[in-house]
Amino acid sequence: MASRSSLRASDADRDAVAERLRQAAVEGRLEPHELEERLHAALRARTYGELDRLLVDLPAKPLAVRRPPVPAVHTAAAVAVRVLALLAILTIVAVGAVLTAAWWLMWVVFWLALRAHRGGCAHRSRRGGPAWPRPPHMRRI
Repeated sequence: MASRSSLRASDADRDAVAERLRQAAVEGRLEPHELEERLHAALRARTYGELDRLLVDLPAKPLAVRRPPVPAVHTAAAVAVRVLALLAILTIVAVGAVLTAAWWLMWVVFWLALRAHRGGCAHRSRRGGPAWPRPPHMRRI
């Protein structure tokens, strides 16, 4: 039986090695000219042995980089900015509520004034007739 290094590699194998080489370059393990040379060799490789030689000095998988957690900033300036932002939001909400209430109040006053002007129930008696005699120019014919 033939050893693995003498077996023929497929296009998918060559593509996988090329992708690993690109990842190694992104990680900073290969210089641009090294990447170019190895990519050309990977695309020309015919056996697993030729592909394995291109990856022999690289880790099998990209190593996870552990970075220390960034501490939350709780300086006086950061707290002041957060408090001011909260106050601005509360002010906007309060002003919006007041303006909305004023808008509805204007509509109610307008509606009542219009109703009184058109002869609404404010000057009629309980029986539906006029509570006082109408002036001659307002009498119905």
